[in-house]
Amino acid sequence: MTPYRKKLIEVALPLEAINAASAREKSIRHGHPSTLHLWWARRPLAACRAVLFGQLVDDPSSWPSLWPTEEEQEVERQRLFRLIEELVLWENSNNETVINAARLEIARSLARGRKADGQVDARDDAVLVNRPKPVDVNRFLAEVAPPVHDPFAGGGSIPLEAQRLGLRAIATDLNPVAVLINKALIEIPPKFAGQPAVNPESRRLRRQDWKGAQGLAEDVRYYGKWMRDEALKRIGHLYPEVELPKEQGGGKATVIAWLWARTVASPNPACGGAHVPLVSSFWLSKKPGREAWVEPIVDRANNTWRFEARPGKPPNEEKASLGTRAGKAQDFLCLLSGEPVARSYVRDEGKAARLGVRLLGVVADGPKGRVYSSATPEAEALAESATKLSEYHDAQSGFLDGSLPNRAMITGGVCSAYGLDTWAKLFSPRQTVAIVTLSSLVQEVVSKVQADIATLRGTSDAAGMEYGRAIGLYLAFMVDQVANHSSTLCGWNTPNTQMRAVFARQGFVMTWDYAESNPFSSSTGSFANLFERMVKGFELLGYGTAATVNPMDARHLSTEGIYSTDPPYYDNIAYAELSDFFYPWLRRTLRSSFPDVFRTVQTPKADELVYAPSRHDGNAELAKDFFESGMLKVFAAISSRMTAEVPTTVYYAFKQTESEDDSDSTGTTDGTAAISSTGWETMLASLVAAGLAVDGTWPIRTEKQGRSVGIATNALASSIVLVCRKRPADAPTITRTEFRRQLRTELPAALKALQHGNIAPVDMAQASIGPGMAIFSRHSKVLEADGMAMSVRTALQIINQALDEYLTEQEGEFDPDTRFAVTWFETRAFDQGAFGEAETLAKARNVSVQAVAEAGLLYAAAGKVRLLRREEMPDDYSPLKDKTPTVWEAVQHLIKRLDQKGEQAAADLLAELGSLAPPARDLAYRLYQVCERKGWAEEARAYNGLVVAWGEVDKLASQAKTTRPVPVQGRLL
Repeated sequence: MTPYRKKLIEVALPLEAINAASAREKSIRHGHPSTLHLWWARRPLAACRAVLFGQLVDDPSSWPSLWPTEEEQEVERQRLFRLIEELVLWENSNNETVINAARLEIARSLARGRKADGQVDARDDAVLVNRPKPVDVNRFLAEVAPPVHDPFAGGGSIPLEAQRLGLRAIATDLNPVAVLINKALIEIPPKFAGQPAVNPESRRLRRQDWKGAQGLAEDVRYYGKWMRDEALKRIGHLYPEVELPKEQGGGKATVIAWLWARTVASPNPACGGAHVPLVSSFWLSKKPGREAWVEPIVDRANNTWRFEARPGKPPNEEKASLGTRAGKAQDFLCLLSGEPVARSYVRDEGKAARLGVRLLGVVADGPKGRVYSSATPEAEALAESATKLSEYHDAQSGFLDGSLPNRAMITGGVCSAYGLDTWAKLFSPRQTVAIVTLSSLVQEVVSKVQADIATLRGTSDAAGMEYGRAIGLYLAFMVDQVANHSSTLCGWNTPNTQMRAVFARQGFVMTWDYAESNPFSSSTGSFANLFERMVKGFELLGYGTAATVNPMDARHLSTEGIYSTDPPYYDNIAYAELSDFFYPWLRRTLRSSFPDVFRTVQTPKADELVYAPSRHDGNAELAKDFFESGMLKVFAAISSRMTAEVPTTVYYAFKQTESEDDSDSTGTTDGTAAISSTGWETMLASLVAAGLAVDGTWPIRTEKQGRSVGIATNALASSIVLVCRKRPADAPTITRTEFRRQLRTELPAALKALQHGNIAPVDMAQASIGPGMAIFSRHSKVLEADGMAMSVRTALQIINQALDEYLTEQEGEFDPDTRFAVTWFETRAFDQGAFGEAETLAKARNVSVQAVAEAGLLYAAAGKVRLLRREEMPDDYSPLKDKTPTVWEAVQHLIKRLDQKGEQAAADLLAELGSLAPPARDLAYRLYQVCERKGWAEEARAYNGLVVAWGEVDKLASQAKTTRPVPVQGRLL
């Protein structure tokens, strides 16, 4: 008998609704709290909200006294599902009716349990009455409910949603940038929730209805505008308007960006050491109808060159797209001599600090949109003049001297190989002056806010000092946002003519031609543009209970309570190295306001729980041991401190590049690599060794619906949420044989449920770990034949084999034509083979090659056979008109419709498939598995994309009203 009351998350969740809301949230920028400050790999708020709700609310089966029958329990469960479906909607993030309903369910579950255990008091009774008051529910959650602790708080999604659900949130992280983000999200807003703005302009308006963080946001807006205007007064002369020629409307226009190219001395002696440009593309704009490019004007006699901006398309578009690159190899061509400039030469020149820069062109905001002007010597000289200003020399005083990371911990690439090896070298003189100026103004704002409060209250007090520091924190985040859009690593996105920030990718990628934004424009990359988006991020803040945020190593946990966390993913993301880009600016700006956060010159790395051999003198084993032992300490601490009533939830996002190389000589894999990756293995081994048992698993989709994630993308469409309980001290021991038997008995139902939830095939192997490890981890040991305990790695391989068996056994549900096609596809894909080989295979499937060809699956002629490609299949296919409809055709035509005509067209076909639809989805999983094994990335994307889109397509199909007959599989026997 289960010694605890099961929570909803341990039984069922409305996964499709959660996935849809999570995917949709990825495209929301305005009003999202993530706009306050960049963090990498944030979990969607909708997913965290749903997981926490399911983690805290009892499943109806836990209370047979209230819901005696399974039918009654299911009715109640569906009621909770409908609440979750409302709860995860973005529009309901601060909907008091929905949020209060969710808080009530959490409070009632806790109060019922306390009453059953004899712990009830007046506060419990207050929430168990019919229609309790929200104030009593909120008081109960704030005073009685255990706190929710995320020891790897990162971007703050989990603690923010715990706070929104009325619970006390504790967020800790070793990384100081993460600590500041969490302070801004959950610690500061509740302290000043409902308070009026203090700035002079808002006081004159005498507004009374301040809710949540509205007053805080209004002050950030006021003092941020003052900061921007004051910066314009001090350094605005560095950012002059540009004169437009008559054909572009004439007059003056505000510059949006200056586009620069790096240069290197030509290696050809005949060029006399003249610098030549390193340009990745001569395009300025590829926007249809607004195309523009730069033409290099070369004077070979004098070894000089310049750029002229041209409207329209270049005469040779392919050549313009290469710029001065020699080709895809990324070597360059000397603009003066036409001879190659080797990448190795550029690298050596960069390390010797001999690269230069020249202006490519200027982008301005003209009367009719973007206009592009040619570079001028005056514009170059003005930008260089910033080196004479004190702000520039301030940045050279040492606070930006930290070294950039090496490639070992950065997956997106690093620029240090070309001499850009310190943070100071990532900024041009004018960019440096702008960011230093804004940083200094933040310090002035802190004093200005405190002075305004003292004037308002007639005295200076601690609360006023704290409020000034809070405003300073949010404006320091603006300095970081400007820095992210004001570095020589920023690019210019020619298709949509916008700035590309430093962290468009998770790395410090070398840029040859970069874009310098104008912080005083109102367009892309500007202070105003970024600021307005950031202030809207306050809309969801300040509506929860008080929270605690502290810098702390996760191995030193001491909090008793509820745990939900998103730990580091082995070596996937170099959080410390990436956040070092922001840390020097934050430390310069806020060190006096938050001294406990800025105790180190750079972000702490020695204790960061990631796999990083570079931090262990290149020793991979030491790095692995450090990560494993650290994770074990974390989960052991969680196991000893988690409340017995509530399970722990752990998010994990696997990516394919974690896998060890299990490929054979043909380049294919045996399929065990993905499921037995080092990251997964270490995570699960730590959980099991810490005395935790996996009690459930949920794949939460974190990308836009319909996104095709193939085997070559190194990214998942889903995060896997593991639900964990303490393993009983008297857990039994079983043998390897018994483990296999239990997998065969229990795993198929769990896998079928995952398929019905439309989990992406690319995620299936990882998602199957949950139910498989639930069996493994509920036992104290699984013994091998020699009496030794089975390792987690071996268990993962056995689980993977069980998944293979399940997917293969599903072929028995397909018609013979489809079974023939699957087997032929495994060997040949869509390539042709000998007729005799095909006929032998067909006989084994109790069909003939001619019959399969007549069914519309094959092309057979001249002694050769091949499967028809999708583009060869008829465009007007209908299973209702097909004498022998097959599952194979259903899948291929669904993909064809989806790719060519979209979801509605695929839905129209799905509505006609009838009983063919469920096996068609199963076949998509099977075919993805084949492609994954063979390394057929493009074909794998097709089957993955079909399943990812299935939920929406099925919803559209169900809306189609038809009385058409239902087709069945052809030739069942």
